[in-house]
Amino acid sequence: MSEMWYGERLQHWKSKRIKNIFALIDVRNFKPLSEVRLLTLYTAYGVRPHDEIEKTTGNRAVTADNYKIVRANDIIVNIILCWQGAIGLSKHDGVTSPAYDVYRAKSKKINVGYYNYLFRLPSFSGECYKAGRGIMAMRWRTYSDQFTTIEVPIPPREEQDQIVRYLDWKVSQINKLINAKRRQIGLLQEKKYALVSKTVTNVSNKVTRGRVGRFYNVTLGKMLQPNKKRDGDIYANYMCAANIKWSGIKLSPLKQMWFSESELAQYLVIEGDLLVTEGGDVGVSALWNNELDECYVQNSVHLVRSKENSSKYLYYWLLHLKMTGWIDNACNKATIAHFTKDKLENAPLLLPALDGQLTIALQLDEQCIKIDDIVAKLSEELTLLNEYRIRLISDVVTGKKNVHGIAVPQYETAEITTETVETEAEEHDESNQ
Repeated sequence: MSEMWYGERLQHWKSKRIKNIFALIDVRNFKPLSEVRLLTLYTAYGVRPHDEIEKTTGNRAVTADNYKIVRANDIIVNIILCWQGAIGLSKHDGVTSPAYDVYRAKSKKINVGYYNYLFRLPSFSGECYKAGRGIMAMRWRTYSDQFTTIEVPIPPREEQDQIVRYLDWKVSQINKLINAKRRQIGLLQEKKYALVSKTVTNVSNKVTRGRVGRFYNVTLGKMLQPNKKRDGDIYANYMCAANIKWSGIKLSPLKQMWFSESELAQYLVIEGDLLVTEGGDVGVSALWNNELDECYVQNSVHLVRSKENSSKYLYYWLLHLKMTGWIDNACNKATIAHFTKDKLENAPLLLPALDGQLTIALQLDEQCIKIDDIVAKLSEELTLLNEYRIRLISDVVTGKKNVHGIAVPQYETAEITTETVETEAEEHDESNQ
């Protein structure tokens, strides 16, 4: 046996570079968008027809001119994100972004389904990163001349077929469980959102109607400064949109940039501040609870502060605006969205007196934590299922688990649902924040 990136290769398996197995295809489309099917590649879901998930993303292409033609059974590779798993098999004829590479098997001895499983392994993503180049992760690229140099296993065709049959069956079983738990989470979240909306809007007549900017100070974070510009600049931690979740502050990724002395005072986050995303998934909010001793904000995040009113109340109010669609509509989700300082300051606000704000926030804390605890448990189970699926696929496609002779029964095929698909634009936008 010989040692490869995927482990020890079985003696009767061959190995070759991708360029000896797949051909790079670059045929362009000049038909109008109405006559072709637009295909989109997602890191989490693989290749999906855009018309199936258009209602989820809100993004609509306006032209398909110069897009690359794809045939069913082609492999699509995102040269920017393939090192994060953005590779997938198309089950449809269609067209896709000219920024993607399209590959087609050179021989009938290749079952492309086998390589779809192989190419989406985290260990293969690592090889894509090693083969690529760039000055930093957000600028990393794995071009075709680099991607195709990666060496991969070639089991006999009959073994490839059996591996695909077996994995299609087992992965469908796992996907059904994942989809069921995601539906449970979705129903619980809907219950929470309905509770929040009912509570913050069902207030007494003793309420002030106005705009967020009238009662809260909004500061947009500092533009990225990767290099030192002046003596006295300080290299410090900052929060970007990827760090802000409804469930709280996420300290990964933790990034740094340079700040001047005056900027340190302007962009410092203090306990009780509300952080609101300007880009990425717009309007997402989280309270700062001194997760770090010292931290600042970058310009994909607003820092919201008030001495007279409750930041926790505003958190729930913005959750209400987000889940009722007000924020997304204000940000025009047909393009890359931005919840600008002006839009946040002019967002409508129902504001009870301070004691009423505190009472509502406390009431919602007590009720929502019960829902959040159940969601957290289901999310942990989802994580375990995803880890099991990856481990199973890895063991089977690399020959560690022998599936020869295992009879595959009749079953219902199940893919992961696309209820929470992020658009490619959003993924790219977040990676640059």
